[in-house]
Amino acid sequence: MPFGGNDWLALTREQTLEPEIPICDPHHHFWDFRTARLPYQRYLLHELSADLNSGHNVKSTVFIECRSMYREDGPEEMRPVGEVEFVQGLAAASASGVYGPSRAAAAIVGHANLNLGDAVEPVLEALQTASPNRFRGIRHSVTWDRHPEVENTSAHYMEGLLSSDNFRAGARVLARMGLSLEGWLYFPQLPELADFARAVPELTIILNHIGGLLRTGPYAGRDDEVLATWRSGIAAVAACPNVNVKLGGIGMPRTGFDWHARNEPIGSEELAGSMAPFMDYCIEKFGPDRSMFESNYPVDKVSFSYNVMYNAFKRMSRGYSATERAALFHDTATRVYRIAS
Repeated sequence: MPFGGNDWLALTREQTLEPEIPICDPHHHFWDFRTARLPYQRYLLHELSADLNSGHNVKSTVFIECRSMYREDGPEEMRPVGEVEFVQGLAAASASGVYGPSRAAAAIVGHANLNLGDAVEPVLEALQTASPNRFRGIRHSVTWDRHPEVENTSAHYMEGLLSSDNFRAGARVLARMGLSLEGWLYFPQLPELADFARAVPELTIILNHIGGLLRTGPYAGRDDEVLATWRSGIAAVAACPNVNVKLGGIGMPRTGFDWHARNEPIGSEELAGSMAPFMDYCIEKFGPDRSMFESNYPVDKVSFSYNVMYNAFKRMSRGYSATERAALFHDTATRVYRIAS
């Protein structure tokens, strides 16, 4: 069974709930990894549009860097500019309306190496030149874990990166230029992010994927300890007013659910019940005005379809007010990423 494939996802079909609710999806990727062994090796505008047009009222999206389409040559620090150049073209194609009413990549988040310190400024300027109307910030992943069996996706794998002088100097350049930083790390690192956020209070930070919860490998079967550590870390980061949180990424197998391995994909009612304790805790700590539902597609697509996922978000958020739900689905994201609609 090709778990994560479109044929498998089609085994669970649902009517779209509350299709009128405006949505800004603040986290997805584009890539074409020809040699990678991924369920979704290619995810470009056609593939994203098929998901966006599956029933929900997705007004706009935010592209988040994924180390795709880098320049093949030139200075190493400038190679990530190629990704933003590429996505700027896809965003322009989406803006034509040919692919549907959604405006894909209405905001673009690229990558620059903050370890360059003050010298990161020309890289950021080149990224702005590549996308003068959509570039909003960068993601410099800092995922690190003391257990070697934990998967690492960080470009610069080292412990304590958030506390390094060079990284913080680069972050201050970001802030001075009015750009934001995506925070992608694992849950034991949340106290480090809180220290970092306090050290650079002028920088807008967006915590990805409910704070990098891990419940597999060395963290499997330890929920009492793991969740207590995660909750403490989330509370510490939420106390920093310059940090926002993305509610998603829970479809990644590392979060400890079996959804990707089922004979039939999960439905939205069960999914909402499973997600609610994690999502509600984040919303409680950050508030709806600093929280935003995200798809993390196509990564989370290994576990559930786009339509089922947003149905689940809608089910679990029904206890919030209309204003709070508007923030969670649309308004927080469009404010943070400066999207017109």
